[in-house]
Amino acid sequence: MKTDRLTVRAYRDADVDALWALLEPVFRAGDTYAIDADIPRDDALAYWCGPGRRVFVCEEAGAVLGSYYVVRNQGGGGAHVCNCGFVTAPAARGRGLARGMLAHALDTATALGFRAMQFNFVVATNTRAIAAWERAGFDTVGRLPGAFRHPQDGYVDALVMYRSLV
Repeated sequence: MKTDRLTVRAYRDADVDALWALLEPVFRAGDTYAIDADIPRDDALAYWCGPGRRVFVCEEAGAVLGSYYVVRNQGGGGAHVCNCGFVTAPAARGRGLARGMLAHALDTATALGFRAMQFNFVVATNTRAIAAWERAGFDTVGRLPGAFRHPQDGYVDALVMYRSLV
């Protein structure tokens, strides 16, 4: 994806410091990902860029402002459904990066032969993400009561969100 100001492209090894700069504040905050808040840098990068994941970055004027990955959600009979993770730099939120990365992810997933995309664990207090996913046609197909321990709000629900790609 390329617009007048934003480009989504494949992650490169040279992006590692920029990717960590995105992941660290999000993982440390502990309010959107079910990741240990004290996860070491190398473990966080291994999680994001792990086996089977296709990783992309969103940049503007050469600055990496966001990233996403797409990966097969399950094996065997579930291998046609993908999963994704998204992260946006705090200073770049509200500028349409997540929407642009999601559009790119939907196209990428379709090109890779996936028939659906599923978000397994969307924290219910992450209302901006939920609204973006709903605008893109995702439905909440499951609710896990109290499944996430939010650092400020205590035990909150997690949602399973799903969208067909065919």
